[in-house]
Amino acid sequence: MPLSVVRERHAEARKLLATGTDPMAERKAEKAAAENSFQSVAASWMEHWRQGKSPRHVDSVQRRMEADILPCLGARPVANIEAPELVAMTRAIERRGARDIAKRALETTGQVFRYAIAHGYTKRNPAAEIRPSDILSSTRKVNYARVDARELPELLRAIEVYQGTHVTRLAMKLMALTFVRTSELIGAKWAEFDLEARRWDIPVERMKMRTPHIVPLAKQALDVLDTLQTLTGKSEWLFPGDRSAKKPMSNNTILKALERMGYKGRMTGHGFRGLASTILHEQGQPHEHIELQLAHAPRNAVSAAYNHALYLEPRARMMQAWADFLEQTQRGGKVLAFRGTAA
Repeated sequence: MPLSVVRERHAEARKLLATGTDPMAERKAEKAAAENSFQSVAASWMEHWRQGKSPRHVDSVQRRMEADILPCLGARPVANIEAPELVAMTRAIERRGARDIAKRALETTGQVFRYAIAHGYTKRNPAAEIRPSDILSSTRKVNYARVDARELPELLRAIEVYQGTHVTRLAMKLMALTFVRTSELIGAKWAEFDLEARRWDIPVERMKMRTPHIVPLAKQALDVLDTLQTLTGKSEWLFPGDRSAKKPMSNNTILKALERMGYKGRMTGHGFRGLASTILHEQGQPHEHIELQLAHAPRNAVSAAYNHALYLEPRARMMQAWADFLEQTQRGGKVLAFRGTAA
């Protein structure tokens, strides 16, 4: 061995002795850090947590973990993570217009830390030191009257035998099936519908969040539209006004119809959205699919064109399952499980 190499190795050895550094100890520390990384602990938590959960729920949490949490925290030793890192992760998700997902990501992170404490990976839970309201922008909550899910069968039957105009009855049926906003429904134009493709494309200018919106049409919704075409197919509007066919029906038409049916103060057109959200979540449909179908989250200009069509195929399956559920509920008089499945 060349003398220069021997001298170099001796110098390295003297340096290690002087500093107290042990290469083997360093490798062991690196291995321990990898085993105690947030990603490793999160994987163990997921295996424990998923027992007894629906596949759809597990898939939704897994996607949230991989898309939003692990890129920020995955490589970090779980015991070294501090609250400011969680704040940065949560705010990054919120900035893309996904406030609800940001809140859920923080909650999931807290569950992983609780698991880590229970199994000796760390001694504290930084997620417990902050609340979503401490870091996320507040939203003004508007409560719209709606019946309880247990009253849904009676409401659906009341709509079916509504004594007012056929057009108003069909408007209520289509609102229940699509759970769009009242303004989006009454302003609907026949040109927005592609019945062969089974979809309704609501243009950006008619949407509250100023992004385009796609409504997959279930078979039952297509049946409503087929009947409606015989009544209003020659008009520009699905629901032309009574006084002037050049304008859509009044914004209060559905509300007044519900009042005549005995639901004054108990149900509004907007209430169908709340019912759909509650029941779909209870039935295990993925949160992301529900939120996108409700067109809830404000989205920035860069992501708007992409997000409005996100998860379109599973959303179509969800909408068909929802329509089947309403049909079964109306006929059977009780809330039944969905027949459909969602990815």
